[in-house]
Amino acid sequence: MSFKSGFVTIVGRPNTGKSTLINQIIGEKLVIISDKPQTTRNVIRIILTDENSQLIFLDTPGIHKPRTKLGEYMVDIAKDTLKGVDAVVFLTDDFRGEIGPGDRHIIEQLKAVKTPVILAINKIDTVPKENILKVIDVYRKEMEFSEVVPISALTGEGVSRLVSLLRGLMPEGPMYYPQDYVTDQPERQIAAEYIREKILNLIRDEIPHGTGVEIITFKEREEKDLIDIQADIYCEKESHKKIIIGKSGSMLKKIGTEARVDLEALLGCKVNLQLFVKVRENWRNSITVMDALGYRKK
Repeated sequence: MSFKSGFVTIVGRPNTGKSTLINQIIGEKLVIISDKPQTTRNVIRIILTDENSQLIFLDTPGIHKPRTKLGEYMVDIAKDTLKGVDAVVFLTDDFRGEIGPGDRHIIEQLKAVKTPVILAINKIDTVPKENILKVIDVYRKEMEFSEVVPISALTGEGVSRLVSLLRGLMPEGPMYYPQDYVTDQPERQIAAEYIREKILNLIRDEIPHGTGVEIITFKEREEKDLIDIQADIYCEKESHKKIIIGKSGSMLKKIGTEARVDLEALLGCKVNLQLFVKVRENWRNSITVMDALGYRKK
């Protein structure tokens, strides 16, 4: 039997469940998730391999109207993934019975795409079945999709069918990554994202959107089966720094404790995690800081 392989990009508005879908497909937590939009800031490759195929999924930032250089970067790389892939999954969770401006903007981008586009309607576990049928009807009138798949990224309903359809769309090709690879992200980058996820989930309002995490040291002490990680958390205001640290360091300690649990599960050993908070005013408009945090076009 011939081997099939290819690249699939997942696009959608912010907070439609793209990262949750990726984690559901791969069967483990590799991409951070939160209830805040624009959680994903970089394109992350997740690899799903079986004996007959290899799918490389590109998890992208949500396509939105940017207000900072970081926002512009996020939208640009999301749109760039539409070029040179073998299939596109357009994820929506809009059950209002009409297409909103965000989805309409994405559809206009997709109309120029030559590769097959699958419409995946997410969060079907939250609405009656008749609502799903209305969405299918509305979106099919707007654009011709190769397939329409109702799914729940949270529960997994419909996800195996989506993966099966994608495998069928892939051309014959090589195994791009070794069979045991599940992501191209270095451990340092995943560590930074795990820390940022805890900030997103523990601190409310707009503060988390103005935070970034840089891993300063990542060293293994083999004789102790221990990894030392030092990370700097950047924020944009002194008042934000105080909130992130919390009274007597309580919030920073909580962020570190929760991040350490995920890191030890990921790395399979004990982790000595040290966090420091630094103010970098308006860093989301600084190319230098963005570059240091890994937000650069490759």
